[in-house]
Order: sequence, then C-alpha cells, then structure tokens
Amino acid sequence: MLRVTDVSAWYGQAQVLRGVTLDVQAGEVVTLVGRNGAGKTTLLRCLMGLHQPMSGRIEYDGRDVTALPDHRRARLGLGYVPDDRGIYASLTVEENLTLPRVLDGSADPWPLERVYETFPVLRERRAFPGTKLSGGEQQMLSIARVLRMGARMLLCDEPTEGLSPLLVQQIGQILGQVKAHGVTILLIEQNLHFATTLADRHYLIAEGEIVQQLPNSEVVEREHELLDYLGV
Repeated sequence: MLRVTDVSAWYGQAQVLRGVTLDVQAGEVVTLVGRNGAGKTTLLRCLMGLHQPMSGRIEYDGRDVTALPDHRRARLGLGYVPDDRGIYASLTVEENLTLPRVLDGSADPWPLERVYETFPVLRERRAFPGTKLSGGEQQMLSIARVLRMGARMLLCDEPTEGLSPLLVQQIGQILGQVKAHGVTILLIEQNLHFATTLADRHYLIAEGEIVQQLPNSEVVEREHELLDYLGV
C-alpha cells in the first residue's frame, strides 16, 4: 500500500534522512522506532507532503505521489495524526467529527455512529470544546477525526506520548479495532512494549537511516537489547 524508496531530506544544510527505504502492506500495522532526533517525524511529514526539500520516491496505493501536495495525498486516503494532535480546539468534539469529508462521494466506512462505538468517550464528550478534553481524549479525537475524513491509511506520530498507562492501553485497543476495520497504520512509537502489542513489523531508524527491519516476534524476544540500543 505504501512504498518508500531512497528518501532523503534536509533542514537547510543539515541532512536528516539518508536513503530511507521501507514498505507497508495493506492492513498492516508497522512501527518506526528510534531515539529522539532520528528522523521519524520528518519521514512522516515527507510521506504526507508536508516537508521539503527531499529526494527519493513515495508510492501510495500503486501511485507515485512524490510530487503531490498534502491535500491531494489526503484525497487519496492518506491521513496524518501529528504528535500535537491537530484538533480544532474552538470546535466541539462533534463539530470536529462532522467537518466535510476529504473523500467526497466515496463510501463512508466511518459514519459518526461507528466512531462513537469505537471511541465511546467521544460520545460522552461530544458537546465539549477541544480545549476541555484531556490529553488522552484529544488523542482519540485526533485519530477519529482523520478516520472520519476518509483516511484508509494512518500516519500516527507517537500517539501514546505523555499518556498514563491506562490511556496507553486504551489507545492500543482502539488502534487494534481500527486495524480490524481494514485501516493500515504506520506508527512512530517510543514505547517499544506498546509497539509489540500492536504491530506486525518494525523498522529501526538511527541517524536518519533504516538500520534493521524486524518481525514482531523478534522484537518481543530482543526488547531489552533493543531498548539499550535505541536509548529509549
């Protein structure tokens, strides 16, 4: 579903990504794991068309999207859940969820009622403005809003950052349900244990390069070794 080939990126003269190559198959959850500053967020921004300059090739759903702007990628079903959550704080929960969909005229796999079934706390908070939500509730709203926009693949940037263990568990359950509905997920995650409860495969990134691709079973076996290696 997503194929990334030899992607490099810069901030001014500083090179942040160096020839990143990876793929994500339809229906998979794949994590991108690495220490802070390794280039993980920059890679997601490149995939969404939010970062330039870059080189390399990005294919989504069999189409070369390297030169497409971010809104065109969104119309193809690529959704970005940033680490700052990106919700509209002045709107209520339900107003966030009922904004016009990006994929007009297409089938709606995430009607409002399904969203509320998957995210029951959002039903309870539907009249609350975004500023009145807890961090975990904002994260749920951020994921739900992108699904409502029509995304078939999520690019999630550290959805568990700063959350309590109970909320981390809830986010994991929700992402598992999202996967069960056929949504593909590329996930940045510092919490390696959390990642192993959800992901099919993992890419380890260090200093802007993919250094290993590991099946989930191997990461479970080597978790402590990898935590030392990654410094997280």
